[in-house]
Amino acid sequence: MKSNIKVALVGNPNTGKSTLFNLLTGLNQKIGNFPGVTVDKKLGLCKLADGQIAEIIDLPGTYSLYPKSADESIVLEILSNKNNPSFPNLIIIVADATNLKRNLLLYTQIADLRIPVIIALNMIDLAEKSHLQIHINHLAKLLNVTIVPLAARKNIGITELKKAILHCPTIALQYPSIAIENIATALIAEISLELKIDNPYIALQIAHQHKSLKYIDKANHPLIEALKAKHHFNSQKAQAQETIARYNYINDVLADTVKYPAIALEENISNKIDHVLTHKVWGLAIFFGILFTIFQSIFSWSSYPMALIENLFVGLANLSHAYLPQGALSNLLVDGVLAGLSGVMVFIPQIALLFAFISVLEDTGYMARVTFMMDKLMRKVGLSGKSVVPLIGGLACAVPSIMSTRTIENWKNRMITIMVTPLVSCSARLPIYTLLISLVVPNKYVGGFINLQGLTLMAMYVLSIVMAIVVAWVMKKIIKSREQGYFIMELPVYRMPRWHNVGITMYESVKTFVTQAGKVIIAISIILWVLASYGPGNTFYNIDKKYQNNKFNNFSVDEINKLKAAEKLENSYAGVLGKSIEPAIKPLGFDWKIGIALITSFAAREVFVGTMATLYSVDGDDTKIEPVRNKMAKARNTQTGQLVFTTATAFSLMIFYAFAMQCMSTMAVVYRETKNIKWPIIQFVYMLVLAYGCSFVVYQVLK
Repeated sequence: MKSNIKVALVGNPNTGKSTLFNLLTGLNQKIGNFPGVTVDKKLGLCKLADGQIAEIIDLPGTYSLYPKSADESIVLEILSNKNNPSFPNLIIIVADATNLKRNLLLYTQIADLRIPVIIALNMIDLAEKSHLQIHINHLAKLLNVTIVPLAARKNIGITELKKAILHCPTIALQYPSIAIENIATALIAEISLELKIDNPYIALQIAHQHKSLKYIDKANHPLIEALKAKHHFNSQKAQAQETIARYNYINDVLADTVKYPAIALEENISNKIDHVLTHKVWGLAIFFGILFTIFQSIFSWSSYPMALIENLFVGLANLSHAYLPQGALSNLLVDGVLAGLSGVMVFIPQIALLFAFISVLEDTGYMARVTFMMDKLMRKVGLSGKSVVPLIGGLACAVPSIMSTRTIENWKNRMITIMVTPLVSCSARLPIYTLLISLVVPNKYVGGFINLQGLTLMAMYVLSIVMAIVVAWVMKKIIKSREQGYFIMELPVYRMPRWHNVGITMYESVKTFVTQAGKVIIAISIILWVLASYGPGNTFYNIDKKYQNNKFNNFSVDEINKLKAAEKLENSYAGVLGKSIEPAIKPLGFDWKIGIALITSFAAREVFVGTMATLYSVDGDDTKIEPVRNKMAKARNTQTGQLVFTTATAFSLMIFYAFAMQCMSTMAVVYRETKNIKWPIIQFVYMLVLAYGCSFVVYQVLK
């Protein structure tokens, strides 16, 4: 489908821009990167009334055309360059109706770029609820711009906005807001002449930002600097002069068009709630109470659906063994692929619940309060309040969290945040934790409502966050920088979560987990099954011959088959590989099977469970198919006869997985964000040393 209208969505953070983008484009979306940078580009197609298609580009949220981060710089880069492939025919400025004064600053800047504009006045329902009176028609007349009132969360006003987009070619150009030439008359004139610029505001922005605008030829930088020196241009003073002039204009416009109540109802309620939720003592206590509830719920609510999934896979394995012809291919399918997938798919309910809770916390506005509360603590360890967002996002996945550090202006704060974010326990570790906890921690309740397993799971997550803070403090001492960091953040009003969005988040997270982890697990399960089912030379032939000896006459057929399978596995290619690293990991309480899982986990952490499932299926009894945790609970060391997964081994293994860098995707994104191979190497080494050291201590103490 070809589009003949290009529309850019622009707006401040927390104005509902992403929600509007999703409503306009539906499933017709794709995500890429803007050329030359790692900032995400969201594109989508919007079907209009007469069959026309509009291409919608969702530009990063920004408060101003003077950027504070790599994301924000993209907005001016595109909107000031007509030759940019993403340059729009129309700009939709998404404005928060409850905070028009702040939102109109960005509008006045974009209006002066002389591109047709529509104002999507979002959250109009909240403005009405707060008794805020906006005379929309009068405001539109004063600005000479189309204003469409919206309530995006309720899907109100979307049809009217699509009609306005359709009439884009007939939209009259909005009035200019301020006299740009008055700020630096002679300089603007000379830059316009030298660079052939026909817009005075773009000429002024080039004076401010020419070094960061990629479309400005580097050969022109000395010329622009010389012109700035000639006219004694002070960028900070000029910005201040411009901002004051814009707010004077905005105040005049709003004085005639908006009537404010004494205290906005929603804001007043939010402020009252904040007295409790952001309190120095009670705020943190409530936060940990919420975390406690989340992890208790993850264990309690997921137990029934997990049991159903386990039973489903056991049933499938039984059916496969009963009806598939015997042979290598059937064994590969059942003991390799099916066993590997079953070990991970069982954790889908817990993954869904974790993402649902995170989505609710973000949607209600509570996550922003956590960021605010943590700012003072973060600064003491070399981070900033903005570092909290990637760290908390790390509970889901480190990859997007590391990408979100672009909003941190201070280089040192950003680097430290990137280096410690993978320490925060992500959703890929959740299957490992829950499996090992279920093996060694009794499913008992303390005081009638505190589940010990849920408490242990919470402790692992808290430990990971504490360790991230400790490592950040160490790095603060090592990494040197004189750059100052600032924390400016808007606290949105509290709102009810959009359950539709929560549902989509759960679905998308589970889908990503199944498709991405599933592909890796199937590939590794197949490789692992081959390595575990075959051995070097005549090894397997000699083992078969050994068990034909008369000394095994007193053993039943099942016992002989089990002994034979265990010995074959130990002498297979997988066994040889595991045995080769066993001396290095034995002090941590790990055997050679766990060693194989550690190696395969470097593709993705969740592969650990699939590896265990495959190894114990190859080693198991075909006549008695069980869930992987049952097999692991019974597993014994062939030399000592002791249980493999003791309390000491299980906690040692959890600590290793908590701190080791076992994710190739994370290492790749760290390299992409830092553009230097030394940072992912340093990260891999320090996390491996930390994991080994802590795991060693835990095992030696608990054994």
